Amino acid sequence: MGRHLMGAHEIRTRLGVSRQRVEQLMKRPDWPAPYETLATGRIWRTQDIEAWIRQHRPNLDDED
Repeated sequence: MGRHLMGAHEIRTRLGVSRQRVEQLMKRPDWPAPYETLATGRIWRTQDIEAWIRQHRPNLDDED
C-alpha cells in the first residue's frame, strides 16, 4: 500500500534534491498547499506532490 502523505523529507527523497532546494520549491506560487501543518512541520497529500511532479518534472514521473 502506498503512502498518502509526504513530509519535506519524503519530498526531498522523491525529487532527489537537498533540503534547501525543497524549501525553495515550497515558496513557489505553483507549489501545492500543505494538507496540514503539524508540530513537526507541514505535510502534503502524495497525489498533490505527484501531480506537481508530472507537470514540472516529467523526467521523474516514473515513480516505482
